[in-house]
Amino acid sequence: MKLFSMALPVLLGVGLLAAQGGALRGTQPSDLGVKDGRLKAPSATRNSVSSQAALHPDHPQKGYASIEPLPLKNTDAEATLAALTKALQSVPGVTVVEQQPDYIYAQAQTRWLKFVDDLEFWVNPVAGVVELRSASRLGREDFGANRQRIEAVRAAYLAQP
Repeated sequence: MKLFSMALPVLLGVGLLAAQGGALRGTQPSDLGVKDGRLKAPSATRNSVSSQAALHPDHPQKGYASIEPLPLKNTDAEATLAALTKALQSVPGVTVVEQQPDYIYAQAQTRWLKFVDDLEFWVNPVAGVVELRSASRLGREDFGANRQRIEAVRAAYLAQP
């Protein structure tokens, strides 16, 4: 028992150093983006949210993953994406990686363990909303982290004129 109590801090320290070094970043998915008017489907486990979850009626995480899209700002895609970019920049740990006229890809990194989540936002011209998806790269459960982050982005976005 004494050996275990002495080894535990060492193991925790090594784990934290590995995390800080990027061991828990995961790999960016190669299938992100908009394809046929859809963002990537929600994850098969409880670690993502998607405003398009209803497009996958037999998906095992449809209920868990469902989240409302964002409204457009003045029905204008350019103003919408400008406000969304500003909102994303206000959320700690989020970095905008790619921006197109109708799409934003961002990454969110947790402070201590450096887990990375992928965030996508697409101005859907047919529905007149911003479709969104946020998913963890690693793990089977996010404990609501993606939903909380998207709701923080939503609040910052809606607070803008």
